[in-house]
Parts: sequence; C-alpha cells; structure tokens
Amino acid sequence: MTCDMMTDLIVARLLRDHGKSKHHWRKVIGPIRLYSRETHPHCNWTATPTGSLRDIALIESLLDDLRFLHPLLGA
Repeated sequence: MTCDMMTDLIVARLLRDHGKSKHHWRKVIGPIRLYSRETHPHCNWTATPTGSLRDIALIESLLDDLRFLHPLLGA
C-alpha cells in the first residue's frame, strides 16, 4: 500500500462513518509521512491531522486501527 492509497482509505472510511466531504477530510488529514524501515521497522508512516478536536480524535482513532492492519507502507 502507498501513501496515496492510505489517504484514500482514510478518507473513504471517514466519509462513510462521519459524512462531510472528501475535500474536508483530505485537508484535515494532511500528508502521510513515511519513515525508513531501518529506523521504524514496526510502523513506517504517520499523519498529523489538524482541525477541530472532534475531527482530530476521529482521525487518530482510525489511524491507530489502520496502523495495526497496515504497519508498513511503500513509496
């Protein structure tokens, strides 16, 4: 899975579960950052959401679930 694919997955889940728009969620999620697998062998990606406290909490909870399912992303 790539960063773009992960963003699409996050947006789809948030849209399905919480409404709003694709544009809103993409803006709030921000970019997915990759780290080297040598320095981060268990999970090599992160996102730093911005926006309302509710939106951030929804995204962070989803990110925790997705890190468990997809710990390593490719470029």
